[in-house]
Amino acid sequence: MGKDLIISVDVGTTSLKAGLVDRGLNVLFAASQPYEVSYPGAGCAEQKPQDWWRAVRLGLIDLSQQCGGLRQRVAGIIFASQMCGVVATDESANPLRPCLIWLDKRAAAIAREAMAGGPRVLGYGAFKLLTSLYFTNGAPALNGMDPPAKMLWIKRHEPEVWKRTYKLLDVKDWLVFRATGQAVTTADVANLTWMMDTRAGHEGWSDYLINRFGLSRSLLPAIVQGTDSPGGLTANAAAELGLPEGLPVFAGAGDVCAAAIGSGAVEDGELHISLGTSSWISGFYPGRRLVASEGYATIVSPVGNRPLLIATQESACACIDWLDRLTGPHDEKAPASPVDPPMFLPWLAGERVPVDDNRLRGAFLGLSLQHGRQSLRQAVTEGVALNTRWAFQSVVRRRGTRQTPVIRAVGGGTENRALCQAVADCLGIEIAVAPAPRMAGVRGAGAVAATALGWYPTVWESVRATNRAAEIRFLPDAARQAYFDRRFALFLDSYRRNAPWFRALFASSGAASD
Repeated sequence: MGKDLIISVDVGTTSLKAGLVDRGLNVLFAASQPYEVSYPGAGCAEQKPQDWWRAVRLGLIDLSQQCGGLRQRVAGIIFASQMCGVVATDESANPLRPCLIWLDKRAAAIAREAMAGGPRVLGYGAFKLLTSLYFTNGAPALNGMDPPAKMLWIKRHEPEVWKRTYKLLDVKDWLVFRATGQAVTTADVANLTWMMDTRAGHEGWSDYLINRFGLSRSLLPAIVQGTDSPGGLTANAAAELGLPEGLPVFAGAGDVCAAAIGSGAVEDGELHISLGTSSWISGFYPGRRLVASEGYATIVSPVGNRPLLIATQESACACIDWLDRLTGPHDEKAPASPVDPPMFLPWLAGERVPVDDNRLRGAFLGLSLQHGRQSLRQAVTEGVALNTRWAFQSVVRRRGTRQTPVIRAVGGGTENRALCQAVADCLGIEIAVAPAPRMAGVRGAGAVAATALGWYPTVWESVRATNRAAEIRFLPDAARQAYFDRRFALFLDSYRRNAPWFRALFASSGAASD
């Protein structure tokens, strides 16, 4: 059959998904491998990069068993991944410590310190905020989740690791480095370090911003397009993965951009929703957009630096998984609760949009003796939907946003039909879910690689050529819309009343100091 398949790998927070993508961007075969997240202390969240590599290897063994002759048919390999991680690595791609992943907020105090100085605006030093907005179209989150604060935490608290560090890489970039021996990144990942100049015609690392954080440009990888190949598989990597030496490896994309492409919503101002461990509302725009007061903006994408708006919320299906761990798997046959569920606030890891505050926490409000496990499950599902609406009502007001009757949704959470229906009812908008929604990132990264291989003239044309006939639709129910309208008013009131208490709790716990 010739070289007709792409290996596309999407490295998520709790598992890796790998697929074989054909020339029609169909995921013909798929595999998944789980791995652990470690929470070694307050605000800490880590993963071992070796676990990602082992998951890649095991996933490829699975795919090889499903697809005979894979070595002969594969044309290239591409990675997409979770973003805002920091891997300190030596020159041989050996991690010097576990990766501080996006969930890690131990460096919140450092983030606030790094962006302080002079008069304050939204918690930032005014001059630092304005210059960051000018160069990058945003600023590092004060909750410590963005890479600069994590890098500075390693520098301050682990000086021996710092001395041995060759490069500071995000998740997919470490995988590319491990596979090829070349340290590169893409514009979407670089943008979220807030050390990249994203102005049109000036795209690249900003020495001014790097120096302001007290970091060195030599620790950062080169910025390339997602369609670029920094090299082929090294002999060692090829032997470990069971693939041909020299197989092209493409720079790839962060998970948000990969999912945006894979969602099919690629026209200017067309939004999609991703429901996974976290969630986001995202879409491509013809120019930069910024809503600093609510914590979101466009970043440059790894495909032609096209602006991609991202409004990320910290916890979505993570809340449902948390409840299942406490109460056991959900029983779909359990009778519905005779009373309205309690109100659930889903800020188990703080929040970013539309309020950037790592001090917020989750809660059930209004519990009674009549509430049981089913009530809690409904409350958590509705809490995620209400939180999504909180962000969505802001994003749809942005200039250039398409007002469409249908929103495409991707991510593992879309396999939860109750959640999809709750989101449709809460937003009052039809939700469309493509087959194999967990594979949106795999498809999107596959589209990038397919373009790099010359199978399509552009990434956007490759997506437009895909078939959407098999989408599952969730129509909003009028009665439930009215119910969610009432609940949303209570949800907003719950935030206003409880946020000061959460902040006081945070301060009293001692977590406010680094």
